[in-house]
Amino acid sequence: MQSHYEAAFERDMGCTETEWLGWLPAAMGDVVWQRQGQSLRAEIPPGTLRIEWQAKPPRVIALMRMPVLHVRFAFTGLDEKQRYAFMRRFDLYMQRGGG
Repeated sequence: MQSHYEAAFERDMGCTETEWLGWLPAAMGDVVWQRQGQSLRAEIPPGTLRIEWQAKPPRVIALMRMPVLHVRFAFTGLDEKQRYAFMRRFDLYMQRGGG
């Protein structure tokens, strides 16, 4: 999890689109959102969030293959504190670990 989130940023996630879509409802919480293809628009009063995603070729390290989903976030009308509050929850729900 980050300590600061810009109004627009991109990241690669190590998951498939199917996995992403399975985790998305819990990560979005009570926010009203609507999906259209490989994007969504969320109402986060007093502003909005647009998320777009695209599957990329997997990362290959020796015999391991990791899926890559490129995700773009664009907040409008939310200040730094509001973006942080939303992304803190979002990142906690999307976080995966192993061990």
